[in-house]
Amino acid sequence: MNYEPVIGLEIHAELKTKSKMFCACKNDPDERDPNVNICPVCTGQPGTLPAINEAAVNHVVRVGLALGSEIGRLTKWDRKNYFYPDLPKGYQISQFDKPICLGGELALLDSGRKIKIRRVHLEEDTGRLAHFGHIGHSLIDLNRAGMPLMELVTEPDLKSGEEASGFAKELRLILKYLGVSDAEMEHGQMRVEANLSLKKPDGGLGVKVEVKNLNSFKTVRDAIDFEIGRQTKILDEGKKVVQETRGWNESKGETVSQRIKEESHDYRYFPEPDLPPLEIDSVLVEKFKADLPELPADKRKRFKTEYGLAVAQADILAADAKLADFFEEAVSESEDAMEDVGAAPSKKEKSALATLAANYVLGDFLSLLNEASASADDTRITAENFGELMALVHQNQITSTAAKEILKEMWATGENPSRIVEEKNLSKIDDAGIIEKVIEKVITANQKAVEDYKNGKEASLQFLVGVAMKELKGAAEAKTVADALKKFLK
Repeated sequence: MNYEPVIGLEIHAELKTKSKMFCACKNDPDERDPNVNICPVCTGQPGTLPAINEAAVNHVVRVGLALGSEIGRLTKWDRKNYFYPDLPKGYQISQFDKPICLGGELALLDSGRKIKIRRVHLEEDTGRLAHFGHIGHSLIDLNRAGMPLMELVTEPDLKSGEEASGFAKELRLILKYLGVSDAEMEHGQMRVEANLSLKKPDGGLGVKVEVKNLNSFKTVRDAIDFEIGRQTKILDEGKKVVQETRGWNESKGETVSQRIKEESHDYRYFPEPDLPPLEIDSVLVEKFKADLPELPADKRKRFKTEYGLAVAQADILAADAKLADFFEEAVSESEDAMEDVGAAPSKKEKSALATLAANYVLGDFLSLLNEASASADDTRITAENFGELMALVHQNQITSTAAKEILKEMWATGENPSRIVEEKNLSKIDDAGIIEKVIEKVITANQKAVEDYKNGKEASLQFLVGVAMKELKGAAEAKTVADALKKFLK
């Protein structure tokens, strides 16, 4: 039988604020010493009173605006009651029937299909349990308890693990662009839960199963796809799917039953008596709307139209806001560098400079960043110097081989490319006489490779070209050297 997967996501993201959601304790997800950032409020001591973190509310409003949500003029807080050791108060302050944001949508990168959003609300995070099986104990760290936590709930519009993973990736990117969360899944700053059922061929709805605490994009995809297969097998065997909460066992590659799924009434929601309803200023909302940064989807579109970049180039650049900013500044600086020498670029040359910059940014520069685990704004290479290097390549003053060498030197020293070219004598060599002298020297010193080439081994020519290029310090075009070698070796 063919079943249609019906998938909705609940995504939690820790927000970047100086203090926690309802107290003045430091909001520091990187704190490693347990129970340092705590106080009577976030540890649930009797008689304490919460106070709303304005910055956290503003963050959620901005997220809602970015997603096209309706911002509620009046929001309120509710107690979600349940017992678990990492919840010190015995309840969580959350939002039930009047969230900050209602509606909205997010388009998937690959297909462009728009996934509807049900709500975005604000709550406090729980503590963290550390399990020590060898001693038979679990210990509680309450540093995380009370951190501001955004929860986004989608409509059940997703159809596969791949789509769900893609949605989470795009949301994470938006959160980072807005600066409201680092959303690092490996650090627990963004957590995904999936609600999944299978619709029967006759249109009848299936039983919903929740898969919790999916902490990587791969896990989101794999857990959902496994669960689709598990439920399909159960239904094909004529059995019934049990409504429950399941977790993901990474080592076995399967979901495992955890407990029977709770319904909203099990949490006994009621209005938080210690916090008044909050009216959100419409003037402030309009200001936030006007100040929204360019979002990833808009940046991708602009990079393709304004710079003529390929889809893949635009997608990779837009996936890292700092790298995208570096690229744009470098393109501008490359145009300025050409104007400074009286060679103002034409429209066609500007497009060529942008393509050249994209190739080098996504090639050699990104490789250097990845090797050093660095970001684009954390290197000795400035966008100004990078742009100047692009201008030198575009104007044929240096070869691509020399450019790679210069870029490495810029990475190590922060020196500007023109000075490196001068100091290392890397200006492009077009003089046939100089190239021929080097080739004669290489042929004399590598007679075995010469004989191998003459006997039909093409790889020997590449070896000789490499030796010659090394002698020339990469300052001549490899094709020019190869053509000259072939002429000598006839």
